Amino acid sequence: MSTASTLFRPDLLARYGANGPRYTSYPTALQFSDTFDPADYLRAAADPGASATDLSLYFHIPFCDTVCFYCGCNKVATKNRAHARPYVDRLKREMALQAEHFDTRRPVSQLHWGGGTPTFLSHDEMAELMAATREHFTLLPDAESEYSIEVDPREASPDTIAHLRRLGFNRLSLGVQDFDLRVQQAINRVQPLDLTASVMQAARDNGFHSIGVDLIYGLPHQTVESFTRTLDTMIELAPDRLSVFAYAHMPQLFKMQRQMDEATLPAPDVRLAILQRVVERLTGAGYVYIGMDHFALPTDELALAQARRTLHRNFQGYSTRAECDLIGFGASSIGKVGDVYAQNAKDLPGYAAAIDAGKLAIARGIRLTADDRLRRDVITQLMCNLELRFDEFEAAYGIRFVNTFATELERLRDYERDGLVSLESGKLEVLTAGRMLVRNIAMVFDRYLGTQTLTRFSRTV
Repeated sequence: MSTASTLFRPDLLARYGANGPRYTSYPTALQFSDTFDPADYLRAAADPGASATDLSLYFHIPFCDTVCFYCGCNKVATKNRAHARPYVDRLKREMALQAEHFDTRRPVSQLHWGGGTPTFLSHDEMAELMAATREHFTLLPDAESEYSIEVDPREASPDTIAHLRRLGFNRLSLGVQDFDLRVQQAINRVQPLDLTASVMQAARDNGFHSIGVDLIYGLPHQTVESFTRTLDTMIELAPDRLSVFAYAHMPQLFKMQRQMDEATLPAPDVRLAILQRVVERLTGAGYVYIGMDHFALPTDELALAQARRTLHRNFQGYSTRAECDLIGFGASSIGKVGDVYAQNAKDLPGYAAAIDAGKLAIARGIRLTADDRLRRDVITQLMCNLELRFDEFEAAYGIRFVNTFATELERLRDYERDGLVSLESGKLEVLTAGRMLVRNIAMVFDRYLGTQTLTRFSRTV
């Protein structure tokens, strides 16, 4: 039996499919409170025990030249590039403010610019921002660092890619979504194939360590046949990793989605058939299914980290660096420091007012309880490494796993009977048929789901 047929079980996907978190954090951002005390964040930042861990830096660049109708990200659509100047200035001031509270000798092993469209910034502004980062924090040599940036090929010439490499970026994430022109027109993102191919070739020519590409299924006018053509083209381009996301249609939350004709969205059975084709084509081409929507070549860091049981998740998705404290910069960005999550003001005026007043822009957050920390570890292990070894949790937390999670393990018996998980020999293992439903399995351990609205989350399949 092929990997694809074992992995893709439409009967089980239909039975267990539901709305649920992606678990880039636990608790999820829905549990963050506006009454969060930033002093808890400062306490965690100053913890002497943290000095043994590396830092991860995330910069949110919210500007886009045009808006993609499907997008649910925090963004500002504008053609006025002058908006970037005051934002870069505030990011530099925010770095100085944050650096006051950390031991900046801690190496920055991971850095990421996300958006929006980070390459909305001019070459000079990008160089200025990276220079300020080096001034305030300890960046590592190329061979020891994982420094990535999200790129819109419509905003990045080969010269831009070469410039990013000189600045120190060594990993590239490209937004593509679909190569079909009719789909591109419906989502307001016309992006010719030669643009994407040119950027990928420039990345290879300039020695980027990894190239990742985002695709989305469930968009207007997509069919199994049309998306198969996109997949086959992408396989020829051979990125190191692929994220193939399911489109979440939530026009009540994201107004721009109302610009698309809902009647042109593929029906649920077509979406499922497209997903089946994704699994068949990518695994058939040699990509390893990492989990959720992610695929990677066997030589890619994600696949290697999962094999070593060192894969992790953070707000940028799957990561190979598990023990970093994450500092978020810019409007809406989220940091994770010790047992605290802290999110900046989501709107530009709120963010600007705080930074201009010489204060951190933290607007909401949460300090984790002992139970939160335990469950975060459980969910992370499931999402990343697809198994839980009970003795490891018992040694780390001083618990008897089968007693602490007796209710959860009983709920998983249905999953076991359906061949999604194995519960034996002091271990919970996600089986091949359960890997596409790993979010559902992790949800069993989430104690907050009974009190929050699941419709705020995307479908698990």
